Amino acid sequence: MSLDITPESTLPYPPVHKDKKFVVLSDWDGTITTYDSNDYMTDFLGYGKEKRREVNLDILSGRVVFRDAFREMMESVNGNGHKFEECKQLLKDNIKLDRGFLEFYRYCKSQDIPVIIVSSGMEPLIRAILSNLVGDDANNIEIISNSVDVHEDGSFNVKFRHPSSGFGHDKSQAILPYRNLENPPLLFFFGDGVSDISAAKHADMLFAKDKTDGENDLAAYCTRENIPHVLFADFSNALSAVRSIVEGEKTPQDWFKIGRA
Repeated sequence: MSLDITPESTLPYPPVHKDKKFVVLSDWDGTITTYDSNDYMTDFLGYGKEKRREVNLDILSGRVVFRDAFREMMESVNGNGHKFEECKQLLKDNIKLDRGFLEFYRYCKSQDIPVIIVSSGMEPLIRAILSNLVGDDANNIEIISNSVDVHEDGSFNVKFRHPSSGFGHDKSQAILPYRNLENPPLLFFFGDGVSDISAAKHADMLFAKDKTDGENDLAAYCTRENIPHVLFADFSNALSAVRSIVEGEKTPQDWFKIGRA
């Protein structure tokens, strides 16, 4: 899964935020939410949690690529007869927001810091859940993600942003354009799992979520690859760290030494 070749995108990108001092990019599933919505569908409607965890660990070890594994997860949901609208409603009913995210988002908004969701999920599902959880604020949050093709019978398949990439959505491509700006902002990235590996080396400050269920694949990857990162349990912890950097009290390097927000 080389990052050296820029993959062609089948989906548009929002404009780069120029002249900002800070930009937040965050994974959605399992990072802003407490349960990954794609995992939820796979665990309860597809081939089940045990196999899904085996596959995640295969991705982490490099035995399979995320794009192919994610496609198979969603095919297991389709194969069990579950339609797109049923899945959307199930997720709206069951997916919850990280307890500190709204406060974190409102702080960023007050400081003119864009918050952009960078996800390997499907935008219509993310939009539906986001609107359900945060209300009108959802309209102001950009989403860079995969999409979905829904068929006449209600079945669906993932429309990958970068189908030629093993990542399906190479999240580094949402970060790298900022590096070409004359005055690039400091970039925060938040993630939790195997879908965030493509972004791990490219942010100025990487936050890896430390979840009580032990599914902390991004943190495991960063530890293995010696990538500096800061663990965080929820966005209320992350807010303290981000605020200290925005207000000039600490640097990312200070937080890398501390290791946990």
